[in-house]
Amino acid sequence: MGRFENQVVVVTGAGSGFGAAMTRRFSDEGATVVAADINAAAAEAIASECGERVHAITTDVSSSDAVLEMIDRGQALGGINVLCNNAGFSHQSGRPWELEESEFDRVFDTNVKGVWLGVKHVVPHMIEQGGGVIINTASIGAVAPRPGVSVYNATKGAVLTLTMGLAVDLARYKIRVNALNPVAADTDFMKGALGVNELPDANREAIIKGIPLRRLTEPDDVAAAAAFLASDDASFITGVGLPIDGGRSIS
Repeated sequence: MGRFENQVVVVTGAGSGFGAAMTRRFSDEGATVVAADINAAAAEAIASECGERVHAITTDVSSSDAVLEMIDRGQALGGINVLCNNAGFSHQSGRPWELEESEFDRVFDTNVKGVWLGVKHVVPHMIEQGGGVIINTASIGAVAPRPGVSVYNATKGAVLTLTMGLAVDLARYKIRVNALNPVAADTDFMKGALGVNELPDANREAIIKGIPLRRLTEPDDVAAAAAFLASDDASFITGVGLPIDGGRSIS
């Protein structure tokens, strides 16, 4: 029997990258998973890959109505035990003062408001159920920012601070709240931030050079950390931003 047998897990940004790996991991460990993504085809693809335990839903996390529909879907499956606020967006790397206002709004709406909306709509149910777990995907950029993506880093700093505050606010209700702080990964998300279709060798080598363990984050690294923080093995851990960075934040 898996660690998450008879549990319901909601994962946002589930159609690719870290979210897809989380969906696979929780499903493999016995959970019923709501795989939410703004890309309907991507959500359906991960659900089809994982089988009947995974239920796809199209969700724009910056929309309160859409997030409420997602949470209602999870509740209808038996009550949400774990919410992974993983959906994220990054503007392209460049001079932050030249960023279009619409891009600024989009990155904050997705990365910060999206987390808050998930919390807003799931917490009343978790209180009624007697507890739960919320895991927010932040970034090592929240504590060790790189140049060029300052606004993105700021959103992840907000997610980390929100995580710590919520951990205190929700502890009395037996709801644990933690964050994941990954370093760069070779995913579509990273390529989008750089504005490329493939990660150039020069960029890859420059990033790896700053990571003591000398590799990028793999989506499975992040999924494993999420599963740990969601499990009873982490029952006394709340309010942390867990670095998944091969030592990048201390190098």
